[in-house]
Amino acid sequence: MKRVSLFAIAIISLFSLTTVAQTTKTETIKVWGNCGMCKTTIEKAARKAGATKASWNEDSKELKVTYAANKTSSAKIQEAIAKAGYDTQEFTADNGAYSKLPACCHYDRKAAVAPADTQKASDVTYACPMHPDVTSDKAGTCSKCGMELKKKQ
Repeated sequence: MKRVSLFAIAIISLFSLTTVAQTTKTETIKVWGNCGMCKTTIEKAARKAGATKASWNEDSKELKVTYAANKTSSAKIQEAIAKAGYDTQEFTADNGAYSKLPACCHYDRKAAVAPADTQKASDVTYACPMHPDVTSDKAGTCSKCGMELKKKQ
């Protein structure tokens, strides 16, 4: 009888471990920063947001993070890093948080190095090449001639 009980416990433990292993995710996230102090702050913010492992590479600007998907998410981790003052691939740090960083940690902001096409949709205007009076805030076609609207420079 003891063998059956021990066998049952072993099977249940095995299934429990398998379930936990399936919810663990590892991702690489782009995080702007400069130095060893940045590394410490970025990794600490990621762990505080629920990451079980966090390792930021100063040269590649990549954070390798492992977390339990049922407890946190990549977005929550990136948001915590942005609140600490560092831009990530999906979040931009608040200017106030960035300005509180030590001088050595003031990196080139991602907005300064991002391509011009990453402007907010509300900042972009489209116009017809033949009818400049026909404008829109979205890509589309001219209501007068049907030509494709072009992004204004």
